[in-house]
Amino acid sequence: MLTKLEANVDVAITQSHRQELAKALGLLLADTYALYLKTQNFHWNVKGARFPELHLMFETQYRELAEAVDRIAERIRALGYLAPATFSEFLKLTSLEEEDGRLSAAEMIQKLMRDHERISQSARAMFPKAEQDHDHATVDLFTERMAAHEKTAWMLRSTLEE
Repeated sequence: MLTKLEANVDVAITQSHRQELAKALGLLLADTYALYLKTQNFHWNVKGARFPELHLMFETQYRELAEAVDRIAERIRALGYLAPATFSEFLKLTSLEEEDGRLSAAEMIQKLMRDHERISQSARAMFPKAEQDHDHATVDLFTERMAAHEKTAWMLRSTLEE
């Protein structure tokens, strides 16, 4: 549930449309945060012959996700709503599954690849609403996130090929 914060937000988007966009961004935020946490988990717990390479790759990925979380939350705030910001809210909103660190390196890569693809698909599904409302800032954010998740999925997929 979104909490409207700002009463006098005038960004040429109706209140009901801002609410829909903030809700969609809240889902994106929850998925991004869940993936950030999972990626950091895998960074800490990966093992095997490719440990140094994967440890560094996962670190690069979770740092990018941490920056994305901030940009998404700030967009929700700019639309006049409070961003979801607790573990319990994220758990209710995310479409991703939690994982423990007891997976093989290949399983970690596959799980992260699928999650990046899922988030890209979700952002793509949300895109038309922002475009319809001429919310170019949110369109840009969705575009940026799709590109980042698709690139990361490709990189992860490429590490699985021999």
